Amino acid sequence: MKKGNILYANPTCNNDVNFRRSVVIIVEENNFGYVGFIINKKSIYSTLDLIPEIKENFEIFDGGPVEKENLYFIHNVPNLIKNSIEIKKNLYWGGNFEQVVNHINRKKIRKNNIKFFLGYSGWNKDQLENELETKSWIISEDDKIDEKTFNDYIYLWKNKLNELGGEYLLWSNSPENPQHN
Repeated sequence: MKKGNILYANPTCNNDVNFRRSVVIIVEENNFGYVGFIINKKSIYSTLDLIPEIKENFEIFDGGPVEKENLYFIHNVPNLIKNSIEIKKNLYWGGNFEQVVNHINRKKIRKNNIKFFLGYSGWNKDQLENELETKSWIISEDDKIDEKTFNDYIYLWKNKLNELGGEYLLWSNSPENPQHN
């Protein structure tokens, strides 16, 4: 497991409400563990609700169950945002928030360039390794987070299961709540 990997919640692990059908990008790996953001679950908030300085309406996603009162962001415009941390090629985490606000209001940063999150997903090293051993997650090292991912997040989990085929095809078409079948 390393920074830039993408985790897809295994469909057989439906008991964890926070991560059911989640797609998580790992943005940090260190001696203590891992940090990631759920990239496919929109929160009920937008930037207009929480950041009055931003005059545009950007969706805010539920990044995970940790520090839900804090706002985080990933982006693909490090040339516009100083102090960005590279996650993988063409994808960055954080940076100078004043520049973010300024560039959004001047329409230099658009919705296909940035994704906001309330909270993050965090694991200590042993915890995530145990979850991987028990097959709670499907790991992808090669999937790209691109402009399409920033905008077309709804089907990320389903599309990955379809790509994997086999037993995953059945799960990809099942309702999120099996009682609604």
